[in-house]
Amino acid sequence: MLYEKIKKLALQKDVSINKMEKDLGFSSSYISKWNKSMPSAEKLLKVSNYLNVSIEMLLEKENQE
Repeated sequence: MLYEKIKKLALQKDVSINKMEKDLGFSSSYISKWNKSMPSAEKLLKVSNYLNVSIEMLLEKENQE
């Protein structure tokens, strides 16, 4: 779910996950692994700053109807 939220936010900002990983110095496909494991607080902070959103926003569950 975290990966999907990051992917959605990146698309809204017209940035690919690949470009974001490169800009942040992450290895290729690093963020996609966040579907299965939680990143460190440091990595999550880097992504939230890059996307200009709070960590809380990244971690909150989406309302499902």
